[in-house]
This record gives sequence, C-alpha cells and structure tokens, in this order.
Amino acid sequence: MIVFRYIFWILYRVWFYILVLIPIIILLPILLVVVSREQWYPLFFKIARFWGKFILIGMGFCWKIEKEQLLEKGKSYMFIANHTSMVDIMLMLVAVKKPFVFVGKKELAKIPLFGFFYKKTCILVDRSSAKSRRAVFLSAQKRLQSGLSICIFPEGKVPEEHIILDEFKDGAFRLAINHQIPIVPLTFLDNKKRFSYTIFSGGSGIMRVIQHRFLDTRDLTIEDTKALSNAARQILLNTLLQNNK
Repeated sequence: MIVFRYIFWILYRVWFYILVLIPIIILLPILLVVVSREQWYPLFFKIARFWGKFILIGMGFCWKIEKEQLLEKGKSYMFIANHTSMVDIMLMLVAVKKPFVFVGKKELAKIPLFGFFYKKTCILVDRSSAKSRRAVFLSAQKRLQSGLSICIFPEGKVPEEHIILDEFKDGAFRLAINHQIPIVPLTFLDNKKRFSYTIFSGGSGIMRVIQHRFLDTRDLTIEDTKALSNAARQILLNTLLQNNK
C-alpha cells in the first residue's frame, strides 16, 4: 500500500509538468503573437489565467477566495503573498483578475518553453546583482505607467518545509512606496499542504486564499520601508498561525 502511495506521488508530479506544458503547446501560435507587443499584455494575462485554472483543476484543486477589500478599477497595486509551492503562481493568477506582472528570479527563464514566455512577460531579477535590482525599478515603473500592477513574493524563495513564513525582502515595499501604490497582501493557506516541494506529499483539495485589507503607502518615505515590510509580514504570519492550529 505504501509503495502504491509513493508511485502515485511520483506520477502526480509528472502529471503537473504535463499540465503546465499542454496549454502552452496548444496555444503556442497565439502566445507568440500576444507577447510580441507590450500593449497586448492584458490579452496574454487572460490566457495566463486560463493556464492557471487549467493546471489547478487538472491537479484536482478547487479554490476559495475571501476578499476583505475590493480592488478599484483603473488603479495599480502591489500584490504580495507567501511562497510555499510551485502552484503559487497559478493560484495568484486565479485569485487576482486585474492584470499584473510578476517580478521573479531569472533562473526560471532557463526552463524550456515556459522560460521563453516567462522572460518575455515577467520582470526578471538577479538578487545577487545590484545592477539587476535597479533595473527592476525601471521596468516596474514602465509597467505601472501603462496601468498594470505588480506581483512579488517577498520571501524571495520558497523557504524550508518547517518555516511557516520566511523573512521578507524589502524590494516590493520600496517599489510600492516609490510609486505610491497600495500593497495587497494575500495569504495562501493550503498550498504547502497540497503541493509542496517535497516530492512524496500532497494531494487534491481546496486551496484557500485570503485577500487582506490593503496597506496604504501614501505619505510614506523610503525610511518607512522596513516598518511596512514588517507590518505586511505580520498580517500573513498571524493568518497562517491562526489557520494552522
């Protein structure tokens, strides 16, 4: 029985990567067109949301989203969330309908096929390079001026299994203060349980998301970055602790 369980988990992981690739391969001609111009990004975002839903449903996941405050039309935001799983990207796409651009590590651009579109549509950062981090600010400014929002996982990486919520990097909060946009914290409550980076674990079920009340950045300065980062982290940490009792 245990052997069959381990075989299931291995096949479950393989099935995930198949689901990631199927829509990309089928929609390849359309994707190549919509990523060719930046002004077509909202159309690409709609396709990306379909891709995210396709993967989550195919993995046997359903989602429940609780919103403590609604987004305003025509306004840009900084979306942040805890980072615990490979499906965080898909769940973020499903949870947020407003077009946003991911800021993510450049290493993902090396993934065959997926990496091509990742590089074309996301803001890539090499956290070991100060020059790269500065370039992120310029790229984000350009996207915000076009009416888009930004999404960053402020932990910077997926923490070890025993860590509930890692320390936050300051980049997302510095960007939000510089551009005077609200921060929208989201807590992913079940991603680690459903599909963590531990191969022999996980399974289908509900993935709960809480979209918290926004953190205002008006009248804040760069000196307030750490306090803002700590406030956002405390919201997510308290929520995770309350729901993991």
